[in-house]
Amino acid sequence: MQLNDITVSRTIVNTFFEKLLDSLECDVAIVGGGPAGIVASYYLAKAGRKVSIFDRKLAPGGGMWGGAMMFNEIVVQEEAKGILDEFGVVSKAAADPGYYTADSVHTVCTLISKATAAGARLFNCMSAADVRIQNGAVTGLVIQWTPVELAGLHVDPLTIGAKFVIDGTGHDSEVAAVIQRKSGCALLTETGRIVGEKPMDAATGEPLTVENTREVFPNVYVTGMACNAVFGAPRMGPIFGGMLMSGKKVAGLINARL
Repeated sequence: MQLNDITVSRTIVNTFFEKLLDSLECDVAIVGGGPAGIVASYYLAKAGRKVSIFDRKLAPGGGMWGGAMMFNEIVVQEEAKGILDEFGVVSKAAADPGYYTADSVHTVCTLISKATAAGARLFNCMSAADVRIQNGAVTGLVIQWTPVELAGLHVDPLTIGAKFVIDGTGHDSEVAAVIQRKSGCALLTETGRIVGEKPMDAATGEPLTVENTREVFPNVYVTGMACNAVFGAPRMGPIFGGMLMSGKKVAGLINARL
């Protein structure tokens, strides 16, 4: 077979735009392809929902790739090990009871593979520049290529319709921040605004990551570290069980409404 480079180009363009066109309206749009967002997409897609993840990085996975200080191992607690097992992530018991370790690169690759195999669509190098609000509720995202955003080019974005949006953007809680900045509406927090992340305290922050996984604005949910940033709980560092459990919980909350 003699390869034709134009055929290769045509195939890539046609296939990508088929995927994008079919994703212009979805059940759930997830902003941020970190571990919580990826886990959420898996459980949503597994339930038959049309779900798309928009991640601004070339390589989704959030902060899990580097483990801690580029020691590419992660730790999860007993309560979250079942999620690793369900995804097929290889883990091993640590010396201290109740703790398990896994290779961070293997974990990220496996989470992404299982989520996309379940039907979740992952668009990398795309950022959420804004949200669409109609009748007091978020009904979609405004997306832009990340390189356009980084270059400061004046290029208009596109709109994605979604029944629900998940903010999985970590410490910056970018979706909640843009709603706060641009809508003039109160968030569903004790102050009506983003409360702000507290200093490191894993023992407190891990359970609160799961507890704070909830709706922050009509049709918008937070997951992962964005939960603690929005609702004012501590950060928890390189333990990832709360992230995984938060992703599973937010999928369950949205599945119940769909």
